[in-house]
Amino acid sequence: MFSRSFYAGLFSVLILALIACTVSSIRHHKALSKAVARLDLAFIPPILGNALIIMAQRRYVALIGCYTYYIGMDLVIFELLRFTEAYCKGAGKHKKAPRWPAFVLAADALQLLANIFTAHAFKVDWTVYNNEVFYIMKPLIGQAFHRVVDYGFFLAIIITFAINTFKASRIYRERYSIILVTLIAVGVWETIDIFAKIPIDRSMIGFGAFGILVYYFSIHYRPLKLLDRMLSGIVSNGNDACFIFTPRGRCVWVNKAASVLVGVKEDDCGNAPELVEYLFNTKLRKGNWSEQHSTGAGECMRYYLLENRDVVNEKGIQSGYYLKVKDITEEQLKIRRDLYEATHDRLTGLYTKEHLFQAIKSEIDVNKNTDYMILFVNIKSFKVVNDIFGNDFGDYAISSFADKFREFFSKGCIYGRLAGATFGVLIPKDEYDEHMIEQEFAHINIKKDKAKYPLQIQIGVYEVDREVTDVSIMFSNARLALSTIESDDAKHIAYYDEDLRNEILWDQELTAQLADAIKNRDIRPYLQPIADSDGNIVGCEALARWIHKDYGFLAPIRFIPSLEKNGLIAEIDRYMWRCSCEILSAWKKRGWDMFLSVNISPKDFYYMDVPKYIKGLVREYGLEPRQLRVEITESVMVNDADKIIAIMDEFRDAGFIVEMDDFGSGYSSLNMLKTLPVDVLKIDMNFLGKSDDEQRADTIVKNIINLSLDLGMTALTEGVETQDQYDGLAEMGCKLFQGYYFSKPLPVDELEELVIVKNK
Repeated sequence: MFSRSFYAGLFSVLILALIACTVSSIRHHKALSKAVARLDLAFIPPILGNALIIMAQRRYVALIGCYTYYIGMDLVIFELLRFTEAYCKGAGKHKKAPRWPAFVLAADALQLLANIFTAHAFKVDWTVYNNEVFYIMKPLIGQAFHRVVDYGFFLAIIITFAINTFKASRIYRERYSIILVTLIAVGVWETIDIFAKIPIDRSMIGFGAFGILVYYFSIHYRPLKLLDRMLSGIVSNGNDACFIFTPRGRCVWVNKAASVLVGVKEDDCGNAPELVEYLFNTKLRKGNWSEQHSTGAGECMRYYLLENRDVVNEKGIQSGYYLKVKDITEEQLKIRRDLYEATHDRLTGLYTKEHLFQAIKSEIDVNKNTDYMILFVNIKSFKVVNDIFGNDFGDYAISSFADKFREFFSKGCIYGRLAGATFGVLIPKDEYDEHMIEQEFAHINIKKDKAKYPLQIQIGVYEVDREVTDVSIMFSNARLALSTIESDDAKHIAYYDEDLRNEILWDQELTAQLADAIKNRDIRPYLQPIADSDGNIVGCEALARWIHKDYGFLAPIRFIPSLEKNGLIAEIDRYMWRCSCEILSAWKKRGWDMFLSVNISPKDFYYMDVPKYIKGLVREYGLEPRQLRVEITESVMVNDADKIIAIMDEFRDAGFIVEMDDFGSGYSSLNMLKTLPVDVLKIDMNFLGKSDDEQRADTIVKNIINLSLDLGMTALTEGVETQDQYDGLAEMGCKLFQGYYFSKPLPVDELEELVIVKNK
């Protein structure tokens, strides 16, 4: 028989092994790692306690060993319960373990400790075993309770594993059954040792082995044979064709899908490689690679992905390779559908704007010797179609117009829908025929059910300049050409030319220089005198002039239209209003009582609260509102007349004198004159210059002057150039005059000199 030293040494080795298993479990970070680590640590106290009992030469050492052993067994049962809950979580109904066993085990541990004082659980006595003296435990009532508790819970754990063993699927049954068998073996061993009444509890070897076994099965074990069988079944019945090859390239196995794909039997697949190579027109080989191939044509076309992978054993030596063939037809068709939807307009089926630009750029880059034209096509006033007939008819009209594109333009053209009712075309220059395009698109009637509507088409044309590489700029140029005929229904095609290009460059140059021009006062007010019937200068109109650093004096026609187009006229007007207030402030200090009239552009109302801004300037410079007269052009009344009338009323209520500029030059009507809240009516001398019948023209002007007087307005005639005009207008009752007869617009200092001379 083995000596006490042998068992003590064996128990020590088991303790070290359990510690190693604990550390390894923690490092693996698996789901069961913590439960396994706690269980393996729990096995150490009972084994250590038994080692102390075996080696004890004194009674108190044996007592310490007994307490460590028995209380340690409570800890083992507690952690075994927790491990069972974690290990069996994948089976059963996922119910949480109750908490009361922990309290029962804690109570048992306390009653065992109470044995120190009550001696109710056990006592220690000595005995001779194998000619050696050992200490042995004599059980009492408390020890009987301890065994009932531990064996009861141990039996419950065995039952739990037994249930899970029978309920688990085949692949998992092995992991439960091995633990179950080991638990039963350890329990039987422990029971035999108890009834044998020998001083050495050899079942601790079983507990230590069980801890190591739990570590292995929970952390490292994989049921490879079952996995292999299951994986083989999965591959055999999978949708992907699979071919298994030896290192020398001989096909040794195919699954059902591969058998159907190349027409071989699963047990006779030697010629499968040749059939695969023929089917996909490729060469099979070793290595890790993938290829895409297609078979068939048209609606019968199928797409396949071939993936080859080498298989190596644990020593890194190739043991073969396998080829997987996956049918990716649905994926490819979906990709093509998604690509089509991303590059084609959903309503018309034409290219989207983004894809059209990409296709045009590619076409121009590839065909470097071909000249092209860009067409910006617009269905004019298409919003009216939707408003009158509804969106369904509008969509039908757009779709029908797109069909017209497909019919007319050749395959050498690229076309698409830009947005809304606008379309874009790239056409080779030698295919472009203005007459045919005009004939085809000038008159298009859309009919659907009882609805019918003629579409009016206008086209801007830009000849591609290869120095311009941005397609969006090409279409912007074509769009700019189209903008020159938008107000002319009789014209359908307009071209971007050098004059238009120079106009754009000029606009861009002025726009870029405007801020510095205002800051440096290169833009400055010129004043044109306004005289009364006695010829005295009573006020002036402030007009903007640009003394350009490169081009010198710029007449208003050179820069005002450009700034009105891009909205920057508001910056000029704000600046001119402030300059006028500065001049009036200076005149006020000199004792001059003259007024200045300032122009308000229609665009100003879109960018600011005009009355609020001008009233703020008047307050800032300490002026009377009557000194700064505001001129609103007649054309501003065409759009939103009610809003402009309200603004006029606001000016008049604040004490400003409101003038209507250019009356008679455009949209004048007696009805407008009746409703306008103005103080001064500026009559355009075009009334006198446009008619061959001077007497009739004089009669019209005279009656307008009289009508203005009857309505409480002051008449001011602008454009007076001769003495005869001045005398005639004065006789008609006109009170104020402006024109080159008195003076052209002058710089401020020259105007002031003129005022001094005139008023003397």
